[in-house]
Amino acid sequence: MKGSSTRKRKSDEADRRQNDWARFDAQTDEQIEAAIREDPNLPPLLDADWFASANLVVPQPKEQISIRLDREVLEHFRQYPRYQTRINAILRAAMEYEKKKGKAG
Repeated sequence: MKGSSTRKRKSDEADRRQNDWARFDAQTDEQIEAAIREDPNLPPLLDADWFASANLVVPQPKEQISIRLDREVLEHFRQYPRYQTRINAILRAAMEYEKKKGKAG
């Protein structure tokens, strides 16, 4: 008798999964979009209004320089892909922190 209740439970789970897909398939595009808008864990829908208010941000070109770094520092960063971009991001964060604190100089 115990085995039959286990089979029943597995069958119920399969039915629920099938029913969920059937309910999803029955939804209109408007209902799906409303559900997406109501979910706080999802990013906003990228609709025409979003694109109309979006600002294109074009990054400024980087300047090529020569810089001397400790060998250990360079070895650490070279283990990452795009290590120069990572170094730039860390330096930018330090710069913005100093600007915010009024320590730029």
